[in-house]
Amino acid sequence: MGELVRLLVAIALLHAFIQANWTGPDLDVKPLEIIQGEAVGLTDEILHIKATSELAYGGEPAYHLTKHPFLLRLAQLLLESPYHHCKSIPWWRLRATTVHQHVLDETVAPPPSVLASIETQTESIASDPELTGRLHLEAGLLEHTLSQDRAASDYFLRAIKATGLQYELTGALGKRTKFQQNDLSQLVLLAESQLSVTSTSEMSATEINGPSSLPETLALNDDTLLEQTQFTTSDPNAEKARVISHPRNWSVHTMALLLRSRLESSRTRTVERATLQLQALIDQMPTADSSVPERLRYFHDIPLPSKWELERELALQFLKLGVVKSALEIFERLEMWEEVVKCWGSLDKPEKAKAIVRDLLEGKKDEAENVIIHGKDLSKDRRVYLDAAREAKLWCLLGDLEPENAVEHYNRAWEVSKQTSGRAMRSLGGYYFARVEYDKAIDCLKRAVTINPLLSRSWFILGCACVRVERWEDAKDAFSRCVAIDDEDGESWNNLASVYLRMGTPKPRVTGTREDQATEGTGTDEMALTYDGESSKSIPFANKMLAFRALKQGLKYSYNNWRMWSNYMIVAMDVGELSEACRALGRIVEETSDKVGDKAVDEDVLERLVDAVTRAPASLGDNENGDASTHNPNEGHGLLRNVTILLEKTILPRVSSPRIFRAYARLLTWQSRWEDALKASLDAYRVGTAGTMRRGETDPAKWREAVVEVEEIVDVLRNFGPRVSGNWRLQAHSIVRTFAGRTKESFEDEPEWPRLEELREELKNE
Repeated sequence: MGELVRLLVAIALLHAFIQANWTGPDLDVKPLEIIQGEAVGLTDEILHIKATSELAYGGEPAYHLTKHPFLLRLAQLLLESPYHHCKSIPWWRLRATTVHQHVLDETVAPPPSVLASIETQTESIASDPELTGRLHLEAGLLEHTLSQDRAASDYFLRAIKATGLQYELTGALGKRTKFQQNDLSQLVLLAESQLSVTSTSEMSATEINGPSSLPETLALNDDTLLEQTQFTTSDPNAEKARVISHPRNWSVHTMALLLRSRLESSRTRTVERATLQLQALIDQMPTADSSVPERLRYFHDIPLPSKWELERELALQFLKLGVVKSALEIFERLEMWEEVVKCWGSLDKPEKAKAIVRDLLEGKKDEAENVIIHGKDLSKDRRVYLDAAREAKLWCLLGDLEPENAVEHYNRAWEVSKQTSGRAMRSLGGYYFARVEYDKAIDCLKRAVTINPLLSRSWFILGCACVRVERWEDAKDAFSRCVAIDDEDGESWNNLASVYLRMGTPKPRVTGTREDQATEGTGTDEMALTYDGESSKSIPFANKMLAFRALKQGLKYSYNNWRMWSNYMIVAMDVGELSEACRALGRIVEETSDKVGDKAVDEDVLERLVDAVTRAPASLGDNENGDASTHNPNEGHGLLRNVTILLEKTILPRVSSPRIFRAYARLLTWQSRWEDALKASLDAYRVGTAGTMRRGETDPAKWREAVVEVEEIVDVLRNFGPRVSGNWRLQAHSIVRTFAGRTKESFEDEPEWPRLEELREELKNE
């Protein structure tokens, strides 16, 4: 068989598999019919079992109810054979790999050559912008499937550049509801491609036959919301015409309706249409209302889910709505036993879940609930063949259901799979982690991530376990892998920063702000930074900078996590990034002041920020360093604006304390704002010990502290009063007289009392 014939057969097999499991309509041919020669004793069932078993990859089983898996497996074998002349073979291997990933329970890293060969392919089609764009788009979709979103984004940007696509998110006035009186700004997408318009010969069947072959778009039928946003402008220019797009291809339109359903599923007024639209999309797949070529045309360019994934999504939507029985029926029909177990658990019937898993492992079928539901004519004692990967998964499910025998069941799964079940090691590692057996947990989780290194949760629990036993290098590697897989994982960025600060310290202290949780995939431990000035001296500056950068990256995705902002503030102060520390302190106050009041402000940090401003000369002409303090955002005039905004816009409108007002007064004094500085000093006095002390107070220590505050405010009035107003003496005399009057009865005999009398006399004589 020549190379071209082999490639064409592989493509036909791959697309037949996609038609059977994704786009529809159902195939009118069976796999056994396409095998040439004698096939003694070979049946469709045997082909199905063998192909499903061989499609298992990286310890992850293939979905056992996939239709005609033999087609995909044979396509893989043909594509894996050597090719010397067909330049498009790397592209088709990429497509087959992407389809294979959707058949597995969990995504598994493909061979590196799959994506590496794409660069060579790109060079050969560089002169065709449409092909180049589609190739980059499909490579990006594979990376997205593997949760490598950063790499996926790079490919998508390359696709945009290759096709010359221009787009912009902007706003346009319009109305969303029937009773809306005023036009409000609505988010719209404007897009324009540089590619030429599709020629008539390439027009889809939809464009020729009309819109009847498109999936049905269900109406909203809401008494308040409009079907579509009504925009104010009537300008028919091309940009505004693109505000609401109308896909003309079956697959594109199906994907658009699916995305709309997902967006609407969380809104009360649209959740009904979202659910019904999902059901409509499932129902239209087996139909033949549009041609197979049209359905397949853009399949590889959009993340269209398979039939079983779409039905699973519908079942999960039923669960969100509380319709557990309907969800259970779908999961049982799809034989997604893990979800079935969860449904029975939510119905408070765990024994039923255990019975189902045990029946599956023993090869039995409960006639009342499986034979009738699935419509299978099976005798009760018939054994069902299970490939090793599926059987291992069932043992793991049983381990989840029976914690008292969990170790035995997980180990059984490991043995059944011949040491290839990543699920078994993930479950066993989570079990040991929850029971504080960290060394055992580390051993299991290392095996799990070796089998499947794409699951960030396994890396995360491994990192937490390594932290507990102070294996800092291993913890750093684990959390680094977490953020490499998902760079939007703020918690992992925070923990990575914590590990950097503990590496190289004599006796690092580990604390956690969350309780460890017990099940596989849910263990968590967000570490807090608790090091003081002395302990931080032993940390290498390079590690502090790494921690600072890690926290800065993590805060992009955990913007409301005040603990991370607190960690960031501490590290920023330590590495001299005072402008960032100022921003962090502001975020902490915004997030926590309503709950903890003035405790939201780290007053030591605030005073250090004010010191950093005021240590520079107030006059720019007196600055020996020239413009350094003007342009350096971490000192002097460069930091002044941020600290001023922090105090005036963030802290003082929310909280107040004597130290905060004194720090503010120092900042104002440095700027020669005498009147404002005097007011801030008086505010500090009013909220301080002396200003809040009431008649009947009996604590001598507190009274002595108050006397010092009275003397200090009088000194402030003496210094600033003449610069502001002439009645400062009267104000000072009033403060002393009022304080003495409130406390005379309790503290007249104290040795410090004569100081108050002397102060009053001095003010009278001035």
